[in-house]
Amino acid sequence: MLTQTFVRRSLSLTKTLRLRVRSYATMFGDYAPLVITPAQLHDQLKAKQADATDIVVLDASWHMPNSPRKGAEEFPRVHLPSARFIDIDEVSTPHPSVPHMMPDPATFANACARLGISPETHVVLYDTHGVFSSPRALYMFRAFGHHRSSILDGGLPGWQAHGGATEDGQASSVTSQPKYPPPTLRKDIVKDYDQIVSNSKLDPAKDADAFYVLDARAKDRHVAPAPEPRPGLRSGHMPHAVSLPFNAFLETHTVPEHIASKVVKPSGQDGPYTYTRLRSNQGILAALEESLGPERTEEVLQGKRQVVTTCGSGMTASVLWLGLKLLGVERLGLYDEASDQF
Repeated sequence: MLTQTFVRRSLSLTKTLRLRVRSYATMFGDYAPLVITPAQLHDQLKAKQADATDIVVLDASWHMPNSPRKGAEEFPRVHLPSARFIDIDEVSTPHPSVPHMMPDPATFANACARLGISPETHVVLYDTHGVFSSPRALYMFRAFGHHRSSILDGGLPGWQAHGGATEDGQASSVTSQPKYPPPTLRKDIVKDYDQIVSNSKLDPAKDADAFYVLDARAKDRHVAPAPEPRPGLRSGHMPHAVSLPFNAFLETHTVPEHIASKVVKPSGQDGPYTYTRLRSNQGILAALEESLGPERTEEVLQGKRQVVTTCGSGMTASVLWLGLKLLGVERLGLYDEASDQF
């Protein structure tokens, strides 16, 4: 029953997506696909050169705190044509212990204006992992009602594997900042500490009002043997949270050697040039069902039960959020303060 329900839902979603992508190449509406391919972005950039489309490409690369890599430092080395860099840590609300929390409306609007983005702009977000931090940036844009936003599946490496051109150097300056009025934050998809604490006191198996919580961290961090990457944080998980590591929604690819040997890598690393892409909808569904179980998955897909994603700081929870959005899940939120604050 679950498989049949999803197949019908998937076929309908795929048909709708194809129609909308075709129309989107020629005119702007209120919709942009959550995910676009390198080929689709290539067509959009060609249209931009013909002054037929309003599109801004943003490098949203971010790295874990225990990594020596810095997205802002790697951007001048290589980036997509005409791309600009968005610092997820800077476009946020300062917090003493939780990084990159959702910005307030004015901060978001000011950042958009500085980056040359208007409410009508199609914003395409990518990162240098493939798919890692770009979903967090996408979640931010969507939470503020900017639905003309997408991520590039495969990110920079996927673009290069497709034969896409790149540039180096700093981003070109925005000569005339567009107006971007402070938007309204969709509070229904941003869960706060009090909501999570209240929910943790409920048992989803016994209380129909409880929402399911999916933990995007690695399994070892969920069950506590592995330490957290930030010093001083306790390991373990929220009561009743279910482990669903974010990479269960992803698959790893390798840039072909004949291409990898000619392209500039963001960090200059040696060895195979690998990157991640989103799994197919069927693969994402299988991962969800394996973690949550068939009956609970059916509840989520039918909108009978709300689901909330979480992680260490709200970053990889966005990968789960995106995957669930692709499945058509409507009652969906993300715990912005994440387990760091809990």
